[in-house]
Amino acid sequence: MKSDNYCLIMAGGVGARFWPMSKTARPKQFIDILGTGETLIQKTFRRLERVCDTANIYIATNEQYKELILEQLPEITENQIITEPFRRNTAPCIALANYKIRKINPNANIVVAPSDHIILNEDEFVRVVKIALEAASKNDYIFTLGIKPSRPDTGYGYIQYNDEQSLDGGEKIYKVKTFTEKPELEMAIHFLQSGDFLWNSGLFIWNLKTIDTAFREFLPDMYELFDEGADLFNTRAEEGFIRKSYEVCRNISIDYGVMEKAPNVYVLAADFGWSDLGTWGSLFEIREKDESNNVVSGKNVRIYNTKDSIISMPKDKLVVVQGLEDYIIVENDNSLLICKKEDEQMIRQFVNDIQAEMGDKYT
Repeated sequence: MKSDNYCLIMAGGVGARFWPMSKTARPKQFIDILGTGETLIQKTFRRLERVCDTANIYIATNEQYKELILEQLPEITENQIITEPFRRNTAPCIALANYKIRKINPNANIVVAPSDHIILNEDEFVRVVKIALEAASKNDYIFTLGIKPSRPDTGYGYIQYNDEQSLDGGEKIYKVKTFTEKPELEMAIHFLQSGDFLWNSGLFIWNLKTIDTAFREFLPDMYELFDEGADLFNTRAEEGFIRKSYEVCRNISIDYGVMEKAPNVYVLAADFGWSDLGTWGSLFEIREKDESNNVVSGKNVRIYNTKDSIISMPKDKLVVVQGLEDYIIVENDNSLLICKKEDEQMIRQFVNDIQAEMGDKYT
């Protein structure tokens, strides 16, 4: 069955909430944020190689990152990179991948994964994904992987579930009842107390025929738009067709376009040490701390009376930090950020303001 398994890595985001480490020219998925010697996209790729053949892994990204991907993943071919001329959210890039894969294998089972997430228990991740792939190959299930929440986090989306079912191997799956985007704290606390909510991981598994049917029903305009060029995919004419189509294509996520509407969406609850690594606070949660509960990167950082903070500095810079608690302090290239951890959701606004006032020099 492995030859029928395909993976789509979505790698087109700019990671604005990770500014100033993540910038438009080199977003966080192309950075070794964890200091392990591998970038996030390299880690994602190695993980998914345990699920499908290397030749069956496709990467959707903005066209400006094509060379970065070929540099960091030399084992793939250019045809495995789906280059988007404009950012149009997740539904269009998934639709494009469907067409490219369909011409090669109409029986494909597909895993869709973001390029910048952290999975600490990869063995458990692979086990769960293989279970979902097997079930999707035999049923018209659209799967999302839900993460058992450990805290009322307002930075994650939530999935509410109800009816329980059992797969052939005994693994339990649940019918998705509702999706909720990043709630307020009181609502997130209520979600945890109710016991029937999971974090939305943004990881999807389905059979190609099943997701095609969903696109035809719930995003017919997008389906028809790309279907006009069905014969052009995996040919030299593909790039021109994609550019022309993206000029008129809707900007919409797969969550809004399909997942919240389809009646056959199921969630498989998982616990494999997941983080979407969307913010500095999420990085703080998983990194090793010093005796004052600080996360520190940089050889010449000196700390006095500072705790519960994340500090990331260039290796050659001497930095002294005194008297701070619960702060984010990050310098990269020509930019320095000093921000309270509790206000980290404002970082995206900081980036927008800087772009509006100063252009792209600092972002």
